[in-house]
Amino acid sequence: MNDLILRSADERDLPAITAIYNQAVLTTTATFDTDPVSLDSRLAWFNNRNTDFPVIVAVVSGNVVGYAALSRWSDRRAFDISAELSLYVDAAHHGQGVGKALLKRILEMADTTQLYTVMVRITAENEISLKMHAQVGFLEVGVLRHCGIKFGRVLDVVFMQKLLR
Repeated sequence: MNDLILRSADERDLPAITAIYNQAVLTTTATFDTDPVSLDSRLAWFNNRNTDFPVIVAVVSGNVVGYAALSRWSDRRAFDISAELSLYVDAAHHGQGVGKALLKRILEMADTTQLYTVMVRITAENEISLKMHAQVGFLEVGVLRHCGIKFGRVLDVVFMQKLLR
């Protein structure tokens, strides 16, 4: 995609980030949230970070079409070297390389932080995401069987991890 721009997110991006996330909430099993989130909750999420936990956006033709974020794995201090990665792309831009570009960039950023590991939780049926993460060095470290239900389907979640150090 020639006109793809990746950059750090700012507060002006939150309406688009919220819309992209809510699209995933309502139409996919990529998140186990079942109710759309509010702009206020996304603002709190956005403001609860430091340099080790960035948010980046993908912009095409001036519009935010995807985002990636590193978030705290746990509020327990010993886990401060671990992050969970979240990545969402607007459905109209699936299959165009936006997700992979975001993934590579956020991992480059993670490598400059104090983090030692990045983890993801991916619904087992999301084969495209599992493959994309494996291509950049994530390894499967476990599966939680029958741990969630969405759209009337009982789902498994695959845990994957990438060691940075």
